[in-house]
Amino acid sequence: MRKKAARRFAGIASLLTLLLGHAIFAMAATPAAPAASSANGIEQRVAACIACHGREGASNNAGYFPRLSGKPAGYLFNQLRSFRDGRRFNADMSYMVQHLSDAYLMEMAEYFAGLDLPYPPVSPMSDAPPAQLARGRQLALEGDAARRIPACVQCHGAALTGVQPAIPGLLGLPRLYVSSQLGAWLTSERHALAPDCMADIGRRMTTADINAVASWLAMQPMPADPKPALSLPAALPMPCGGMPK
Repeated sequence: MRKKAARRFAGIASLLTLLLGHAIFAMAATPAAPAASSANGIEQRVAACIACHGREGASNNAGYFPRLSGKPAGYLFNQLRSFRDGRRFNADMSYMVQHLSDAYLMEMAEYFAGLDLPYPPVSPMSDAPPAQLARGRQLALEGDAARRIPACVQCHGAALTGVQPAIPGLLGLPRLYVSSQLGAWLTSERHALAPDCMADIGRRMTTADINAVASWLAMQPMPADPKPALSLPAALPMPCGGMPK
C-alpha cells in the first residue's frame, strides 16, 4: 500500500510540476501589455535601457555602451530585431526583447531616434601612436582600395553622423565599443540582414585596422549639426541589408 501511495503521490507531483512549467512558459511567452496611453508611457517602458545606455540613451564617450539618442529609427529597429532574432548576441538585450513584436520594437526605436540631447565633449587626446591614428584616418576618409575596404564616409555620411533612415553615425561612441563591434564582424560573432555588407568589410580588416579606425573615430569632435544626413550624395559602394528598397 505504501509503495502504491508513494507512486500515486509522485505522479500527482509530476503532473503539478508539468502544469506549473506550462503556466510559467505561457506567462514568459506573452509580452506584457503596454502601459496605458499617457505622456510618459513610452518613457516608463524604456526605463530599463537607461541602466546601461545612460540617461535617456545618451551615454558618455568613456564607457562601453553606445548612445541611442538621435540615431536613425530604422537602424535602431534593425538592431533590436537582430538581438531578438539571434543575429546579434548579448544576454541582457536578447532577454529584454525576445518576446516583443516588431510594432513594439519600432515604437522604442522611434522614441530614442526622436531624442535630441547634447553630446559630451570629446577629448582630442589619445594614447594611440601617430602612425595608428593616420591609418585610422585613412580608413575612415579614404578607405583601402587595394583590399576593397570602402571609406567609412561612403556609407556613414560625410560628417560620419549617419544617414537616414537606417545608417548609424560613428562619432560620439566609445573606442572600445567601436573596436569590439568591428571585431565581432571579423570573427563572425555579429550578423546583420543579408546582404551583410559590414561582415564582408570586417573580414577584410586586420586587428590593427580595427584598432586604428576605432582610435581615430573616438577622438573626433561632433560637428555643429550632429544629426544624421537625409541622404548620401552617391549610391552605396556595395549592397547592404536592412536598407529601404
